[in-house]
Amino acid sequence: MLEGYFYISKLFFKLLNQPTMSTIEKKAVLGGKYATKQEVDTFIRGYKTERWADNTEKLGQEDALSSWYTIDELENFIERVKLNGGNGVRMHFGVFPEGYGDEKVEGLQTIVLVGTRSKDGTFATSKQLHVQDGENTEVLAYLGGIPCPAYCPTPGSGFGFGGLGISLVERGDKGLSIV
Repeated sequence: MLEGYFYISKLFFKLLNQPTMSTIEKKAVLGGKYATKQEVDTFIRGYKTERWADNTEKLGQEDALSSWYTIDELENFIERVKLNGGNGVRMHFGVFPEGYGDEKVEGLQTIVLVGTRSKDGTFATSKQLHVQDGENTEVLAYLGGIPCPAYCPTPGSGFGFGGLGISLVERGDKGLSIV
């Protein structure tokens, strides 16, 4: 029995003397944070009063206030970014062009998701990802989402908006709007 103890002790000390492998973990610089309802309201109200009213006036119709995606869409895009060596997503503001295929959304603001790769995990060194698509190399990007308004429930409809950022926006000669 004592023999077994010395064997296990010798084995343990041999393991302790083995060289260890050092791992340097790169920490990504986070570009955001989780927010409270109050913070969300502040940001959305700021957008509505500082940008949306002017955009709406210029368009002659209500511009989009948000863009809706399914979890599956977002997860699939993120998975594709990862599979192609990416470690980030940049979200660009865009506009649905004329002839996009849906007259209801033409000219409305949207979000364009672009996969990125950063060698050190920071936004400062991130570059857009390109993938081979047959004979062509294309940026790895995802267009669209469902623009709201256009298709989503309006704040007064009682469906799903939750009252986020409801604002009274002055629109010059057009009076006040509740958005």
